[in-house]
Amino acid sequence: QVQLVESGGGLVQAGGSLRLSCAIAGRFLSSYVMGWFRQAPGKDREFLGRITWSSGTTLYADSVKGRFTISRDNAKNTVYLQMNSLEPEDSAVYYCAGRRLQNWDYWGQGTQVTVFS
Repeated sequence: QVQLVESGGGLVQAGGSLRLSCAIAGRFLSSYVMGWFRQAPGKDREFLGRITWSSGTTLYADSVKGRFTISRDNAKNTVYLQMNSLEPEDSAVYYCAGRRLQNWDYWGQGTQVTVFS
């Protein structure tokens, strides 16, 4: 089993930045892929991007490309989501997730991000 715990959410003014963390515990393998998602009220969960743990290769959704950056710290078993130039439309609950194969098997509890103008 793998446990994921997000942190770092909060209230931020439009144009500001925030960094979310996702601590990984349990039987985590370097072959895993870690992803970030978000869900705003009344909307579907949205994929933001992912990082392949072993290589550090990243991929982003067009909606956040250039503003959000995913990174990982091998020593801390933590994945990060750096969010810049935040807009009120970025307000949502943010989740990290992990997968070994095709399906996102592991999810964190989510952390709320609220951007005010």
